[in-house]
Amino acid sequence: MHSGDAPAAHARRSHRTARATLVVLAVALVILLLIAAEVFRRTSAEEAERASDPAFVTAPTPLPSGAPGSLIRSEEIDSAPVGTRAWRVLYHSRDLAGSDIAVSGLVVVPEGPAPENGRTVVSWAHPTTGAATACAPSLALDPFELIAGMHELLAEGYAVVATDYPGLGVEGASSYLLGVPEANSVLDIVRAAGRLDGAGTSARVVLWGHSQGGQAALFAAERAETYAPELSVRGVAVAAPAADLNALMTDDIVDVSGITIASFAIAAYRDAYAERFGEEAILSILTPEGAAATPDMAALCLLTHTEEIHAIAEPLVGSYVTADPATTEPWRTMLAENSAGGQPITVPVLVGQGEADELVRPAATDGYVARLCAAGTDVAYHRFPAVDHGYAAYATLPELLLWLPTLDSPREPHDTCG
Repeated sequence: MHSGDAPAAHARRSHRTARATLVVLAVALVILLLIAAEVFRRTSAEEAERASDPAFVTAPTPLPSGAPGSLIRSEEIDSAPVGTRAWRVLYHSRDLAGSDIAVSGLVVVPEGPAPENGRTVVSWAHPTTGAATACAPSLALDPFELIAGMHELLAEGYAVVATDYPGLGVEGASSYLLGVPEANSVLDIVRAAGRLDGAGTSARVVLWGHSQGGQAALFAAERAETYAPELSVRGVAVAAPAADLNALMTDDIVDVSGITIASFAIAAYRDAYAERFGEEAILSILTPEGAAATPDMAALCLLTHTEEIHAIAEPLVGSYVTADPATTEPWRTMLAENSAGGQPITVPVLVGQGEADELVRPAATDGYVARLCAAGTDVAYHRFPAVDHGYAAYATLPELLLWLPTLDSPREPHDTCG
């Protein structure tokens, strides 16, 4: 190479490098624009869908009669996760007194044809989001976010349904920590999914719940044979379940969490039990300061107004109630009636519990599992070191995914009970 060629070669290499850099930048720009367009599309679709939600979850007045689980209305969700189909549903259920009510929720299935015998349904029961109508998970900008393990379950071929519970989404009496109406809604949304064209669901059901949802799922397992005999419940899985409400209230009423839980439960228990015990007897558990603050707390949603709730609750620590509700009538009886264990569970049970949980304490779950064992229930119990209440469902998820396939094959009972 001539000495004069070196600068020219260097210039050509620089030109090629610059051109390659421009190509890379152009491709990156195109990718970013595509991502931005997709984000804009999904956000716009979600916002448009959310804008229609108040109309969708407004039940007809008067409510036309319908069997539990029959559809009032449904709409497909355009912004469903990739590879899935999803619907919002409004369906008939029953309250504590057996009256016909409307409940909202979600149905999500894998995209594509269902198996010939239909998809097994996992009915998800969510943890506490609040007691006000606006606190329904299906009304969130991302209504799928709080369904623990949804993507993993869909990938395994399951259909996933998620009730809001009575009083959330649809205007009506709150069902907060009332086991029967919560359980009814968990079972009735499975029935509703079976009436959707394209969902391809079967009558096979697994119940899955966290915290408040653990209580709802356990009650659903107890009630399924009599309330929804056409459904085939294969098992129930719960994470940090609010199984023993008396223990939960005793453990927590002395702190902000307990005050928050109690404030959400007050209106639900007053409405459900006023005729039986009298409103004055139910509300007498509150101090004057507690009574004044309760409506303000109960109007807020836990996940979006945590700071506001805590600002109200913190000054009330030690002065919210006149006595421990778990040992004071009629609260002692009401809490006991809404604690799991009133009826036997005849299907396998999976329980997960974080050892760092300060809301549902490990000792309370230990006690509930011991009662299941004494009743001869097939129980798999897993405790997770350093896991707190918020992560209990996600810690339990790997065990759930291993446990689910065992429910449809001959199996030996788990050795938890010895």
